[in-house]
Amino acid sequence: MKEMEYPRLGEKLFRKRLSNGLEVVTVSKPYHAKSYAFFATRYGGMDLRFRLDGRWQDTPAGIAHYLEHKMFDMETGSVMQEFARNGASDNAFTSNAMTAYYFTSTVNFYENLRTLLRFVSTPYFTQESVEKERGIIAQEIQETEDEPDWRVYTNLMGCLYKDSPARIPVAGSADSIQLISPQTLYDCHKAFYTPSNMILVCVGNLDPERVAAEAEAILPREGGKAIERDYGREECLSPAKREASQSMEVSMPMFLAGYKCRPQEGGEAFLRQSIIGDMACDVLFGASSPLFTRLYEEGVINGSLGGSFDMLPGAFYLYVGGDAEDPRRIFDEITAQAQKLGREGIDEDFYRQIRRAAYGGMIRSLNSFENIAISLSEGYFWNFDYCRFPEVFDEIAKADVEEFLRDNIAPERAALSLIYPPS
Repeated sequence: MKEMEYPRLGEKLFRKRLSNGLEVVTVSKPYHAKSYAFFATRYGGMDLRFRLDGRWQDTPAGIAHYLEHKMFDMETGSVMQEFARNGASDNAFTSNAMTAYYFTSTVNFYENLRTLLRFVSTPYFTQESVEKERGIIAQEIQETEDEPDWRVYTNLMGCLYKDSPARIPVAGSADSIQLISPQTLYDCHKAFYTPSNMILVCVGNLDPERVAAEAEAILPREGGKAIERDYGREECLSPAKREASQSMEVSMPMFLAGYKCRPQEGGEAFLRQSIIGDMACDVLFGASSPLFTRLYEEGVINGSLGGSFDMLPGAFYLYVGGDAEDPRRIFDEITAQAQKLGREGIDEDFYRQIRRAAYGGMIRSLNSFENIAISLSEGYFWNFDYCRFPEVFDEIAKADVEEFLRDNIAPERAALSLIYPPS
């Protein structure tokens, strides 16, 4: 067991790599009554093509999300009832690159931990249950597709990417999920739900050795082979197409502008780029930025403007959007402002303000057990130690943010998605 202290964060972690390859991390919170467990696999909506038993498998869009839904089924019934009996609140999610199962409890932590480990590592699917779930998920997909926020984002990803599965919704489509069978679910579980492809993060007043021992006793002794994945041909930095638009029931036009950014390899370079990208968003269109202030005062935006910087396997992008009567003007203003800041520089006082706010936000995020677990898991899957972010942060200069804006937020990298009210 490796004990790791981070004085700048006031955090203490215990790490152990089990013989089956599972990474077990316990975050010490001795004065908290609540405990939290997070069991994640490096498998998400983008992992549609992979090699299993020497053969390439092409799986339907939405299968990682479908599998997440079905994992709660046991031969004896729903695992949710077992968590409830032991005083735990459980849930799960599937993103583009991760699926995670977790619970929170104030009592019976180790009983609930054993339940979590057992049900995630022991799949149980029947033709009947898979068919029943198909209708439930199809309805969820339909409801989501009727939402303008979802549509404007999905259309943008279709503009930005031609070959990357980043353009495919995590839940798939009503058509794609029709192709999912119990066997495809078992195949995906076999490929990705192996200890060597997973991490267990527990947060609370816990015994790290016991956490590791519970995992060692329940999970398979063999870790499983590394899975070769295919995310399509490497994308160029120009978008697949420049614009997409459609009409939906909205009161005023919605827009989302996206910019393809240069991907980074894993390691601390990934963490560094994540911090720079987030600061670039704040500098460019944050609520205290000169551009936001000016456009708001001119009545061009209504306060809904916002966005983010996202990093997916082989697909890094920044997006910004909101509601506006003249979305193309805002799109042009954002692109022009990014190039100006990249060329002329960011105001020093404003940069210091943004820097303090960004660092403070990262520190405050550690108040959430869920944020801690997600950050540590992402760090493990991308090969960096998230708790080293203060040291990485120290090395970032204003010139790095300016370079990011100059290089990435450029007209040749940009695409625009529009939703218009019915004519």
